[in-house]
Amino acid sequence: MSEVLSQLCALLGHDRLLTDAADRRAYGYDNSTLQRSPLAVALPQDHDEVVAIVRTCRRHGVNLIARGQGTGTTGATVPGDERTLVLSTQRMNRILELRPQDRLMVVQPGVTNQAVQRAAAAEGFFWPPDPTSAAVCTIGGNLAYNSAGPRAVKYGTPRENTLALRAVTGAGESLRTGTRTTKGVVGYDLTRLLIGSEGTLAVITEATLKLTPLQPAKRTLRAFYRDIHAAAQAVAAIMAQPVLPCALEFMDANALALVRAQMGAKMPADAGALLMVEIDGLEARLDDMLASVLDAARGPGALELQVAHDRAEVAALWELRKALSPALRRVAPKKINEDVAVPVSRIPELVDELERLARRHRIAIVNFGHAGNGNLHVNLMFDPDADDQRQRAEACLHDVFGAVLQLGGTLSGEHGVGLVKRDWVARELDHAGLRLMHAIKAQFDPDGILNPGKTLPEFPDGEGKPV
Repeated sequence: MSEVLSQLCALLGHDRLLTDAADRRAYGYDNSTLQRSPLAVALPQDHDEVVAIVRTCRRHGVNLIARGQGTGTTGATVPGDERTLVLSTQRMNRILELRPQDRLMVVQPGVTNQAVQRAAAAEGFFWPPDPTSAAVCTIGGNLAYNSAGPRAVKYGTPRENTLALRAVTGAGESLRTGTRTTKGVVGYDLTRLLIGSEGTLAVITEATLKLTPLQPAKRTLRAFYRDIHAAAQAVAAIMAQPVLPCALEFMDANALALVRAQMGAKMPADAGALLMVEIDGLEARLDDMLASVLDAARGPGALELQVAHDRAEVAALWELRKALSPALRRVAPKKINEDVAVPVSRIPELVDELERLARRHRIAIVNFGHAGNGNLHVNLMFDPDADDQRQRAEACLHDVFGAVLQLGGTLSGEHGVGLVKRDWVARELDHAGLRLMHAIKAQFDPDGILNPGKTLPEFPDGEGKPV
């Protein structure tokens, strides 16, 4: 290992190749409970340095993981062993180009989502993906996981909002995908292939983002319902009328009970579910748009509907939703936070099944998420250091995933697969699809050095090259 470190040090200098044990440890974990120190941490500043790093790693048989700020929850950026180099994109944090006339922005992967939004807003635009961690998460991470956030219900995910990429394959080859135009059908769509691949196919070094004009006005509605079934009926009615919300969030009864207990929040005593709805558009049209949404939201089981008229009222309505995540961490700091999605119409069935699983396994489950996409954040509240709670939680999680697939859903809406869900992937994808994915991986990364052991399960011996 000394030879590869010497070559990387000659390329980057001592200040951009971190080998101290404390530094390595700091880059060896993400927002999961997994951690392992890497061989070293490389801090490139541009595309050409990434090319040189990948080629050096390939020449010496060293594995490589690209890492943003480590806000992921599935262990996708955790090293598999101490022969793994972490390539941190934190020094690749420049906005290279901003062209309002073409509605695009070219950025390096280490730019934060928040920095992109501020730069775009100055020109009257925004980039739709808005994960909860937008203040610190990077564009590279957003692309690696296809992380979207609440606005995806109207504006889509990074796959719908990225025009082109520049990247480096596992063979050390430079690659350009996509175009700077919103139309283009030349060749296969490698841009969408790389987005969501968690760094297993290539290291993204530049991204051309498609910008969307900021809407001049917004309305916010908060609605309480008797139970999740009433809320789900309202979601179906809202999604069926012509006005498409730019956010449609929900919390279940357990989530409301937790927030009520933690912060004494005021809400109807018999509230069993909450919806947060936002619409945006031209001020002159918003009242009519709001009326349409309100009509849809006023269904059987609706207990209370509140509309915000200014920023202070908007903040007050969102207070319950924003208080939930801190409350969850206080109550169960080592909880399992899963991210699944089912067809919107089947949300009540999933919530009912989750309640049954909570009773069966004696594990409290709190659900919230993006109702317009059927995307639930399922939180298994347990203390892994107490009794047999970890064993019961893992058994419960196994059944949760099974229920999601039975309902026609997917194991990950936006958190990715990484290590945590890798062994379940074969339950969702068929054999032919997995075989093709392994073949694609081998084409991009012939020696398997890019983030090995993540995203795809290994094939049995003789059926494909493990990744």
